[in-house]
Parts: sequence; C-alpha cells; structure tokens
Amino acid sequence: MTFAYAFKLEGGILKPTSLAGLVLIILGVIALAYQGITYTTQKKVLDVGPIQATKTEHKTIPLSPIFGGVALVGGIILMIAGAKEA
Repeated sequence: MTFAYAFKLEGGILKPTSLAGLVLIILGVIALAYQGITYTTQKKVLDVGPIQATKTEHKTIPLSPIFGGVALVGGIILMIAGAKEA
C-alpha cells in the first residue's frame, strides 16, 4: 500500500476516510474555539510626493458555530466509517 492510499501511524494504518475525518475534527474544534479569522490590511489614503498616509483596517471572517459543529460531527462519522472499513 502506498502513501497515497494509507498513512501509517504507529504500526497501524490510517485510511484516507479516517484521515479526512481527523482533519474535519481538528477544523471543527478550531472553528468552535475561535469563531472567526481576523486579519489586518493597510490601505493607502494619501500619497502626495514624499508624504504617504496609510490606514490600518482590521477585518474578520466570521465562522459560524454551526460550521464547527457540522465539521466536528462529519469528522466523527468519517472516523467511524474508516474504522469499519478495516
């Protein structure tokens, strides 16, 4: 079995379904914990010769708790389905 089809983890094999489930569980927990991604942008508001003025804007991409819950439940379902395949 190649790495593309299975990921070896301490003597066992983590199937692609289980790996996808694990990733969804991690993303779900992060989404529930942070509830949004915040980033900063700088916008130039004045540019006259050597004089420049910038404005810093803080923006947030909200992550709904529903998204986190769905990702968490979906990940658990995929982990169970991956375990039944073995």
